[in-house]
Amino acid sequence: MSAPLEGLIARMDVVEASGAEATPVDYKRGSAPDIPNGVYDPERVQLCAQGLVLRENGFFSQGGWVYFVASRRRVWVPFDEELAAMTREAISSFRKIAESGIRPPPLVRSPKCQGCSLSSICLPDEVEFLRGEPEDSSAEPGQVRRLVPARDDALPLYLQRQGAYLGLSGETLQIREKGQTVGEARLLDISQVNLLGNIQISTQAVRELCSRGIPVNYFSYGGWFCGMVQGLTHKNILLRQVQFQAAGDPERCLVVARALVAAKILNCRTLLRRNWESPTVEVLRELKELAGQARRAESLESLLGLEGYAGRLYFQSFPGLFKKQAMSFDFAGRNRRPPLDPVNAMLSFAYALLTRQLTCMLQGVGFDPHLGFYHQPRYGRPALALDLMEPFRPLIADSAVLWCLNNGVLGSEDFVQAAGACNLSTGGRKSFIQAFERRMDELVTHPTFGYRLSYRQLLEVQARLFGRFLAGELAEVPTFRTR
Repeated sequence: MSAPLEGLIARMDVVEASGAEATPVDYKRGSAPDIPNGVYDPERVQLCAQGLVLRENGFFSQGGWVYFVASRRRVWVPFDEELAAMTREAISSFRKIAESGIRPPPLVRSPKCQGCSLSSICLPDEVEFLRGEPEDSSAEPGQVRRLVPARDDALPLYLQRQGAYLGLSGETLQIREKGQTVGEARLLDISQVNLLGNIQISTQAVRELCSRGIPVNYFSYGGWFCGMVQGLTHKNILLRQVQFQAAGDPERCLVVARALVAAKILNCRTLLRRNWESPTVEVLRELKELAGQARRAESLESLLGLEGYAGRLYFQSFPGLFKKQAMSFDFAGRNRRPPLDPVNAMLSFAYALLTRQLTCMLQGVGFDPHLGFYHQPRYGRPALALDLMEPFRPLIADSAVLWCLNNGVLGSEDFVQAAGACNLSTGGRKSFIQAFERRMDELVTHPTFGYRLSYRQLLEVQARLFGRFLAGELAEVPTFRTR
């Protein structure tokens, strides 16, 4: 309901009405606080705004109820002149903030942040920590509260059986084959839908997924990420403005690219150091030197050369990470389009899955995933997703490949050789997807903030912090380096 004179539009949980009198009821999940008014001021203002909207639309509204679900208790909030003035003042200040385009700073160590539904977007403690004075930046990890959930309850849904049909039934997606329902998934449990090959999906299902902000991702039968359908949930135009401004500055592009490539090289080095039984000291030393050179690169072209050389060193050493179960697989270096051997087939598929994950996440955060800083714009290429995934290639994609190889999850029967190319079979792809998603759900300790969270959540935290850097709130590019 709208109130043009007040300049408000309100979406109300419940309105109890009797004749011309209307009483809004606002639901809160927590417990009723033990304070003089029985309700915090922000909740009182929110409820009073609903009352002002009702009044402008001809209703008599002298107060409203706040219902606290945890306490199973309703608290009365009278709409007196003092609260109405406080509400109108808040509306005026909100409008000034919106018109300025400058985001207000996050609260400092506020107890209100604990349990706030927006804490994983605001990241108050993380931003405060990264913006600290130099003497504060050396503090021990663990001083940052873990306001971000460790894991996301919703998980991706994959469909790869050719000819399957995905339809909607109430709050559930139904998977059908030859007219028979063979599987179901609740919408509440799904973070994204991934269709590999010739899978049909109903218009009703697509519309409902769009309205809930759940992306539908399309892959070729061989696993190439083709595109996505997503609802109009990304409304952060201010973030896109600073992204486009920064991407148009060659100096800032180089600053971002240096940090991402250096972090990638160091993470590759860490993976070799951890998993190689007899690591070559020369290779580890050279990778460390290349990371230092990447931080000082004077152009994107020289940075590409440094990354390429580091990649050759890394993949030349990659077979040294194979255990006994993986010795039957030959790997002579990285190749693609098409991959020529099973290891490269898994690497290519893993990178496609990681690109899809970051593309969806960046779209949801509010970025344009096609405008990057290191990877230059090209038609149809999610350049920003490719940028931000660089440090995570060895940590997520390569690690998932190694886990499958060294644990005997995939064998020669899980690959298809045709026309000189190699690809995963249907069964092999299913096993690899399970391994990849298991890796995405693993908990890792953030080296800067000290708390544990899944790689899936970590990608979003790093993307949101990257947005703070582009907006000028952080001095350095936030990158993730495992120890």
